[in-house]
Amino acid sequence: MAPSDQAASREDSALLDALRRGDADAFARLVAEHHASLRRVARLYVANAAIADEVVQDTWLGVIRGIWAFEGRSSIKTWIFRILVNRARTRGVREGRSASVTGPLPTDTRAESEGTPPTLDPGSSPEQSLLTKELGERLRTVIDTLPSNLRIVLWLRDVEGWSSAEVCNALAIQETNQRVLLHRARSRARAALEPYLEGAPGGARGR
Repeated sequence: MAPSDQAASREDSALLDALRRGDADAFARLVAEHHASLRRVARLYVANAAIADEVVQDTWLGVIRGIWAFEGRSSIKTWIFRILVNRARTRGVREGRSASVTGPLPTDTRAESEGTPPTLDPGSSPEQSLLTKELGERLRTVIDTLPSNLRIVLWLRDVEGWSSAEVCNALAIQETNQRVLLHRARSRARAALEPYLEGAPGGARGR
């Protein structure tokens, strides 16, 4: 195990002990760290933000009720997100409609989770800022049209910044399957965005 993995494992072990002791501060820190991301991921499966909020609240209840059954075969983070995905899938099917991504696509998910809005490069021109906004809107639309299995893998890897191992653990899929899904999702997104980028000022490659 790499030193960083060992440190993460020790941190998870300490957190798990605190949660099992009923440490309210530890649970509050856990919620503060993951709540915004959970809400974004839930929104990929359900029809609106209100339902996503209900799914996230149900997820936290599942964490509280299941903390003693957690066996540590994954990180606490991916265990929580697996609970979320299972509940969100069930709720999405029950609602009988496809999920969609709404609202601005975050350019800096860490900033959003900390309650501060993402910022553009201060040196960028107004034209570049507009292009960035338009590209974000276009990318949101592209992601929304992907099949759900491609959409969630692309979102977790390229928007949330997860590692392949975290995605595999949270979605309960094999690494090979994750690579195939990500490749397909990226290829579809790239193909859909290419005409837009080629037609943008300066072209897709800064010509």
